[in-house]
Amino acid sequence: MKIERFEDLEIWQEARELCKVIRSLTRKPRFSKDFKLVGQINGSSGSIMDNIAEGFDRDGNKEFIQFLSIARGSNAETRSQAYRAFDALYIDQIELDEVLNRTERLRTKIKSLMIYLKNSERKGNKYS
Repeated sequence: MKIERFEDLEIWQEARELCKVIRSLTRKPRFSKDFKLVGQINGSSGSIMDNIAEGFDRDGNKEFIQFLSIARGSNAETRSQAYRAFDALYIDQIELDEVLNRTERLRTKIKSLMIYLKNSERKGNKYS
């Protein structure tokens, strides 16, 4: 399959799914009242997919790698905030594990794409 748009990227699709999971969790009655944490975790999870999209459309591997690095940091932030939600008893162990599994898969896939882009001879449309 040819990748023509950021929506074609598996990592963007997975980041979007994580964002949906987070949004659902933050709508739980007790969790929804912690406005600061709700804003932070929704923001960081959204930042993952947004940075993947923005980096892809920059049309250069170096910039894409930079945005993937930011996405990876937002992924770690989301993971850390999930622990905070768990510690505050807003989510249970099963919900925490789902977020941890999703963020771990994303971390690995983002890193793999960064390595691929770094080693690719094609440097992006911007440099064609």
